[in-house]
Amino acid sequence: MATTSRKLEITVISAENLQLDRKPIKKNASATVRAEKESQFRTTDMDTEGGAYPKWNEKLVLDLPLHARSLTVEIHCKTSYGVRTIGTAKIPVSDFVGGFVPEGYLHFLSYRLRNNRGERNGIVNISVRMQAPELKACATTSSHSSMGFPVADSSFGGGGVATGVPVWYGAYQKNY
Repeated sequence: MATTSRKLEITVISAENLQLDRKPIKKNASATVRAEKESQFRTTDMDTEGGAYPKWNEKLVLDLPLHARSLTVEIHCKTSYGVRTIGTAKIPVSDFVGGFVPEGYLHFLSYRLRNNRGERNGIVNISVRMQAPELKACATTSSHSSMGFPVADSSFGGGGVATGVPVWYGAYQKNY
């Protein structure tokens, strides 16, 4: 079965200098993260004390479609007129997927928020980690199990489990 998405852990840490109608917000800020425009989303709890500098430090887990090009982080504020969007940041997936970092690497990122008129309106601080795929345990002939890939019997004394440990040297990776 082909995989169509990957698990993504996003910790929305905090935001800075949030304003509503050019005035610092007083309270009731929350953050929403979505993987694609029409896909699933997750929302943090409301920060009722942080004002223009809310802190959530809340981990959100969502499925990132393989074809996704960006994430969207929206900061909202609950007012007497309803919930208003303070600012939005569009985060390219290429900022934390690919390159020379191993899967499961924790990225700390900060992005400028823009209001609905496109004007600067604060900063959001997040951390992002792609969850590594789960390894299956393979039973060996002994009473314990190991992680790795099963190896067929050979003329050198039987099968077992072959394991590889990635070792990083600068920009090169070697498997031993």
